[in-house]
Amino acid sequence: MADIKYYDVILKPVVTEKTMNDMVNRKYAFYVHPEANKIQIKQAVEKMFDGVKVESVNTMNILGKVKRRGYTSGRTNKRKKAIVKLTAESKEIEIFQGM
Repeated sequence: MADIKYYDVILKPVVTEKTMNDMVNRKYAFYVHPEANKIQIKQAVEKMFDGVKVESVNTMNILGKVKRRGYTSGRTNKRKKAIVKLTAESKEIEIFQGM
């Protein structure tokens, strides 16, 4: 397993209608490095965003979709998604404010 730094763990936030509704329950979704584990994801979120305390992290691996171009078929890239739940006394994550 590669040595992953905390700034390499979180790739980008997931902005969908479902994740926007989960923000009311203090849950935020991110695409993360495929080899990152839950402990690394928790530490990365707490270091990157000031005043944020993580209660739990749920992860899921998303397989790539099968795409075809003529006779040839292949898959798109696989991804890993993390749902991060914040504690009640934690601050909100600023990048999601105003969306």
